[in-house]
Amino acid sequence: MATEPQDLKGLSHLGNTQNKPQQTLETFPNRNLGRHYVVELSTSEFTCLCPATGQPDFAKISIQYIPGPRIVESKSLKLYFWSYRQQGVFHEHLTNKILDDLVAALDPVWCQVTGAFEVRGGIAITVRAEHGKKPQA
Repeated sequence: MATEPQDLKGLSHLGNTQNKPQQTLETFPNRNLGRHYVVELSTSEFTCLCPATGQPDFAKISIQYIPGPRIVESKSLKLYFWSYRQQGVFHEHLTNKILDDLVAALDPVWCQVTGAFEVRGGIAITVRAEHGKKPQA
């Protein structure tokens, strides 16, 4: 099923060159409700700050989800990630917050967020947070 003009309704970031970091995740309708397919999104350019020292933390954030009624628009996700650049947050809290925000925006069948944080203090941390149950193929 093709993208329809009404699918673009409410998408304010797509095509806008004046965007700034923001916490809003924009979505568009899933035109394949009832079909279980996996959407994968990732970035290796994620940064936030250590809540204790204020030093930068670097991570690869990966998202996998089976859409429910809505699909996340990727530019809004980029701006959402950008909004964490100056925030001090523990890795475990951050990964779960991203999952919670995606679940609230998408109502997915299943979603998993993985934060693979680079070494700090000699230890790398990977956090996986999951919502729902992934259907078996």
